[in-house]
Amino acid sequence: MTHDIHIIGGGLAGSEAAWQLAQAGLKVKLSEMRGGGDTTPAHQGADLAELVCSNSFRSDDADRNAVGLLHAEMRALGSLILAQGDTHRVPAGSALAVDRDGFAQGVTEALSRHPNIQIMRERVDTLPQGPAIIATGPLTAPGLAEAIARETGAEALAFFDAIAPIVYRETIDLETAWFQSRWGKGDGTDYINCPLTKEQYLAFHAALLAGEKSSFKQWENVPYFEGCMPIEVMAERGVDTLRYGPMKGVGLDDPRTGRWPYAVVQLRQDNASGTLWNMVGFQTKLKHAEQVRIFRTIPGLERAEFARLGGLHRNTFIKSPELLDRTLRLKARPGLRFAGQITGCEGYVESAAIGLLAGRFAAAELLGHALTPPPRETALGALLAHITGDAEADTYQPMNVNFGLFPPITVKSKKADRKLLYTARAREALAGWLAA
Repeated sequence: MTHDIHIIGGGLAGSEAAWQLAQAGLKVKLSEMRGGGDTTPAHQGADLAELVCSNSFRSDDADRNAVGLLHAEMRALGSLILAQGDTHRVPAGSALAVDRDGFAQGVTEALSRHPNIQIMRERVDTLPQGPAIIATGPLTAPGLAEAIARETGAEALAFFDAIAPIVYRETIDLETAWFQSRWGKGDGTDYINCPLTKEQYLAFHAALLAGEKSSFKQWENVPYFEGCMPIEVMAERGVDTLRYGPMKGVGLDDPRTGRWPYAVVQLRQDNASGTLWNMVGFQTKLKHAEQVRIFRTIPGLERAEFARLGGLHRNTFIKSPELLDRTLRLKARPGLRFAGQITGCEGYVESAAIGLLAGRFAAAELLGHALTPPPRETALGALLAHITGDAEADTYQPMNVNFGLFPPITVKSKKADRKLLYTARAREALAGWLAA
């Protein structure tokens, strides 16, 4: 099949961009190296849009949460990623979590069936000459990364990203652990909670500090991304950091005591059948044997068997505020667009959102239409503006969508109402943009 545009990278951003272009009637060549003999340090299989860390797209609350608002905007624009996320949803309270295998298979099947998409299992080491979207993510293959560096004339920034372990449900002791969502949200069975007393928590904290970690001396100056901070790095910040972070017991009633535990480890369902549960917030760089030894000291996980242990990998991204224009084109070479985490956005949904915009911008350009960027008052527009100019290039760091990226609300109101004001304004701005 001859193609109108070449997309390199079949992750969340590349898959979404391909869908948007194909739905606009354009022929798309989608190149993905996994399944063609290559892989990355983080991926397990060859399906498109594979989720390598958490299985959660975070809050689905479109009234009070910026990422939930982003979900709603993407649904309004026909997002494949959100459609498949809704189809393969698993219980997670107010969050949108998915069966990771079913989700990736659903995306792969949808793209494979589309008559305007040709999927090529190949590694691409050079930049295409014609219209293209680079959506290779933060684990871009070395050859292509070098080609991008030569073209941009700027060093890629880098940060560490971590992965949390996944536990087989049948090996969790529910005589000790119990099902409950914080503050009673969801149907009450969305999370498994493993409680720790003060003595157990202090012993666990000490074990994290003493545990043997993987060493990356050649990258010792590379920072961690705050959103995926390894559990043992958080522990180094103070004895109570974990207890007020991923291990907080607030809002959870231990049925054995009727009280909130001193600390708690939560596990969230990872697949539709409920056989796999991931340890929420437990990204780690502990060596595998140490993970097994230390995590089995958690009450309820004494006999835990792990479907996947945690890990750490180096991610890279470009200085997008300096290099990209407002439609995600490389300023030095406008035929190339970038999308997804390689642009410096952080998070599954954010990556897919930038893929959606890159696909729509490219489709409009190829079809000879005018498409203005979404208003900054929308979640899509705020995220795009941050990536393409609002952020300071020299100190640019990956960031999730948040209300701090939006133009400020000037209307005086009670603090509790401000999120509603942001989302109401965003819905009005998006409706006007869609109508235009």
